[in-house]
Amino acid sequence: MPSFSEHDLVYEDGDKTLHYLTAGPEDGELMVFMHGWPGIGKTWHNQLTDFSKRGFKVVAPDMPGYGGSTARKVASDYAQEQVIKAMLTLLKHLGRNQAIWVAHDWGCGTLWTLARTHPEVFKAACGMTVPYGVLELGLDEALKYVNRDIYPEDQYPWGQWSYQAYYEQEFEKATAWFDKDPRGFLKAGFTKGNPKGVGKPGPLSRTVEDGGWMGGAEKPIPASMIPDEYVTIDKETLDELVAAMEKTGFWPGNALYMNHKANRAFNLENQKNNAHLKFPVLFIEAGYDTVCDTVSSTLAEPQKELCEDLTFVSIAAGHFVPVEKPQEVNSAIAEWLESKVSGKKSLL
Repeated sequence: MPSFSEHDLVYEDGDKTLHYLTAGPEDGELMVFMHGWPGIGKTWHNQLTDFSKRGFKVVAPDMPGYGGSTARKVASDYAQEQVIKAMLTLLKHLGRNQAIWVAHDWGCGTLWTLARTHPEVFKAACGMTVPYGVLELGLDEALKYVNRDIYPEDQYPWGQWSYQAYYEQEFEKATAWFDKDPRGFLKAGFTKGNPKGVGKPGPLSRTVEDGGWMGGAEKPIPASMIPDEYVTIDKETLDELVAAMEKTGFWPGNALYMNHKANRAFNLENQKNNAHLKFPVLFIEAGYDTVCDTVSSTLAEPQKELCEDLTFVSIAAGHFVPVEKPQEVNSAIAEWLESKVSGKKSLL
């Protein structure tokens, strides 16, 4: 695996540290990759390698609460108002005014908050699995787009988002469950998408009723019980991610889910241009994602009205699409950059 330069950025008067990876020419166009839950900057290694070879300056932080970055047990640290401060500080530290920002999962919560409130720092934005106009406005907003044909309200009051309600109701219990076996959970999480799950209730849709993940199991399924051929993440990256999650525990990352109301208020009070995005936006849908489901729901509809230059790409993969289908993801981004952003070929 290629090596990346590693750095620590100290900010907030020395109280916080942001760890990040970087590669590519110093004068290259800047791309910043923001991982989701759970992750570290290294989970973007396929993208960092590819786009640095294409001549881009690529940067991937361990998002606040993960890996080598500050991971305090302070819930408000993980409100998006605070997370974007870290990203804006990183941008300034890199000596840039704008970037092409790329994100997945909760990284999109940060991406879309940043886009909504600081559009001036964007040359372009690429979000994967979580579309604009939903997650950054909180759980109640996401519930508006649940497909009630799949999730009748009397059986699935939270739709596919039951696990998020469970965090709010049983945060410490939920967090302790992941910490019992990070490797087992992470190996299970990074498995291939299953097309048979499309259009059916997702596996997290009864987390509240079950009293936890995996049907309320006492702990995650052991890693030894998960066949390697089903796993999408390479062993080296999995080992690093497991070590990172064992170091911080799941508390900081899970606290992202405890700030829905604060995130909504911040976004609505500070949005620019009536929340419309004028720069190029690429949304990559994971066709087999049963949670951030944009195939069988209307979750991706708001961004069609809010993004003035939207490109939509669907890839047949599960939720962790940049890990499962890196070549397809990289090709989609490269083609979009060529046609909408840089105006020049971005080919190896």
